Amino acid sequence: MKDMIRLLTTVAIVLLLSSGNIQAQDDVIGKQNIKLSGDRMTPEALWAMGRISGYEASPDGQKIVYQVGYYSVKHNKSHQVLYVMNADGSSQQKLTTDAKSETDANWLDKETIAFLREGEIWTMNADGTNRKQLSKTKGEVEGFLFSPDRQKVVILKSIPYHDIIAERPSDLPKSTGRVVNDLMYRHWDHYVESIQHPFLCTVSDGFTIGTDQIDLLEGEPYECPMEPFGGIEQLAWSPDSKSIAYTCRKKTGLSYSISTDSDIYLYNIGTRATRNLCKPEGYVEPAIEPSKTMKYQAVNAPENLKNNVGYDQNPQFSPDGRYVAWLSMERNGYEADRQRLCCYDLQSGEKQYLTESFDSNVDDFCWSDNTKDALIYFIGVWHATENLYSVALEKTKAKGQKSAAKVTQLTNDCADWGSLKLMNNGKQLLMERHSYTEPADLYVVTPNTKAKSQQPKALSQQITHENKHILDQLAKPTVEERWVKTTDGNQMLYWVILPPHFDATKKYPTLLFCEGGPQSPVSQFWSYRWNFFIMASQGYVIVAPNRHGLPGFGQEWLEEISGDWTGQCMDDYLTAIDDAAQNLPYVDKDKMAAVGASFGGFSVYYLAGHHDKRFKCFIAHDGAFNLEAMYTETEENWFSNWEYDDAYWNKDRTKNADKTYKHSPHLFVDKWDAPILCIHGEKDYRINATQGMSAFNAARMRGIEAQLLIFPDENHWVLKPQNGILWQRTYFNWLDRWLH
Repeated sequence: MKDMIRLLTTVAIVLLLSSGNIQAQDDVIGKQNIKLSGDRMTPEALWAMGRISGYEASPDGQKIVYQVGYYSVKHNKSHQVLYVMNADGSSQQKLTTDAKSETDANWLDKETIAFLREGEIWTMNADGTNRKQLSKTKGEVEGFLFSPDRQKVVILKSIPYHDIIAERPSDLPKSTGRVVNDLMYRHWDHYVESIQHPFLCTVSDGFTIGTDQIDLLEGEPYECPMEPFGGIEQLAWSPDSKSIAYTCRKKTGLSYSISTDSDIYLYNIGTRATRNLCKPEGYVEPAIEPSKTMKYQAVNAPENLKNNVGYDQNPQFSPDGRYVAWLSMERNGYEADRQRLCCYDLQSGEKQYLTESFDSNVDDFCWSDNTKDALIYFIGVWHATENLYSVALEKTKAKGQKSAAKVTQLTNDCADWGSLKLMNNGKQLLMERHSYTEPADLYVVTPNTKAKSQQPKALSQQITHENKHILDQLAKPTVEERWVKTTDGNQMLYWVILPPHFDATKKYPTLLFCEGGPQSPVSQFWSYRWNFFIMASQGYVIVAPNRHGLPGFGQEWLEEISGDWTGQCMDDYLTAIDDAAQNLPYVDKDKMAAVGASFGGFSVYYLAGHHDKRFKCFIAHDGAFNLEAMYTETEENWFSNWEYDDAYWNKDRTKNADKTYKHSPHLFVDKWDAPILCIHGEKDYRINATQGMSAFNAARMRGIEAQLLIFPDENHWVLKPQNGILWQRTYFNWLDRWLH
């Protein structure tokens, strides 16, 4: 499933490294100067890095406020800190000066910053002085968005929700049982007994938030933003402060669990009326069979797709307020459908899909502030890198015909560019950039969409160096791009990451990295768990294939994995590792392992029974092991429906469904012949911990050397710093045991 791994804002700082001590106050966790004894990345050094998250430029483009998270391994907790600096990166100043975390900073004007602290909205001057608490909600604010005229603010807060899980009896306040009446009773890592709603509040004197609160979804049992990762980006103010566009999937229970159909709604402040921008008035959804894929059902019939029946989210108004653009998937039930840029004309009611010529996902976007050009900047992955592009609205010609929207690539870096924010009166963009060898830092990007062919279409300037004090002490791995022909005659890109101080005359133990998703890109990501820098620093070569089923190589390539989890994509894994073993003389073909998480964990479990002695050991984190069990265990049932085609009990199930269940990894344990480490979080409700436990139990009952690392308090990820260190140590101890 899509691991929206880039949504986390946590970071870790350790108090004791193998190379020396890190001093930190007990009450304030922040950036520390550390001295390493060697030049090799360690788990402790990785978790000592600061992690940049939210950022925004002041209205005049002169200053930037941004957030960095730090963790203490000793205290097993985090501290979120705000900084401000000049737009060129100079005069950096720390604004957070005590042990309380401060987050979600944005500018009210060029001198005033609003932010969250202990569940309340505060403001301060750009130099950190004159702090004021604006809201008084008993710490209930979870996000906020001021109107352009600063007369109103939307706040996000949770309200009790008992449509699915019955409210606890008043005379049994200490009871822990939950009476469940429908599906979606838990999501990601929690039981759903509350949901977020957006509330509209007035602001007087530009600063005082009134206690009046208007629920934009008054009386509606729907969440906004959407679980599990949605935030304030799923709402937007119109430039005239008279309307709010918001994202919502207006479904509950079984209907919610099988559907990805969310819409963009427009709420009128004056009339309190709401209209759906995605669907016509009176739209009636066709009946859906809940135990079958929606691929072939009426809801996804061609004549119905015009009604935006897939994911629609993250609206943004054009500067003149005429248009609303948002991210849109075409089909219902398919969470990995191509994410397009949809633009709605509020005057004509016409919708345009602007990125049809870009055969990959739009991951984030923003309008330029030039209404005349109607230009939108966006980022998307192509050939395993995430770069910056632009597209303009289609222009109407004299005869009523429209020219096709032209997508222009502005950057071409071997890196991943992250979320983009407009700055300096629309002349520049504030973005973050990372790669396999560099954690995220902030950059100012200057687009030049009218550049001639020999000129660069964008220039970038790095303005933060958050982890320079650590990176300067480390020897970097080397990253190489390699292409190989797959068994179906296509060309596949795979990354090769070489250890620091690489010696081509030596042989190195090698790891095959199996990606999750199953449709998440193997682009130039920086992870604090699946981190290629630290793997290479431990003396391993990493082979990371962009197998069939990943975005960035066209929709046909992407979709070949659905209904075929154990076919071409598994051949691609073996093609990549075989090519490396046969043609890269430094790869030790007698010391290879396969590792991965989520779908990558599933891949590991499957390859363990089909590897023909290639691998000496395996590591699977949060992987699916028994697909029949997972079909009804996972909380988002649309995923299994789309990927498997059918419930396992359907007698008329498709050939793909039959193949899926007959090739479930648990049916091939009799062929397992190599040691395996199984890792799982017990709060992982996407792929339940019973999957990892079952795999471990099966291995031991077969007499296979195995180890289980189980986290009672972690979800599909590992978020707590001491658990993160334990994960890394266990991971490398296992590899060292079997590959050295």
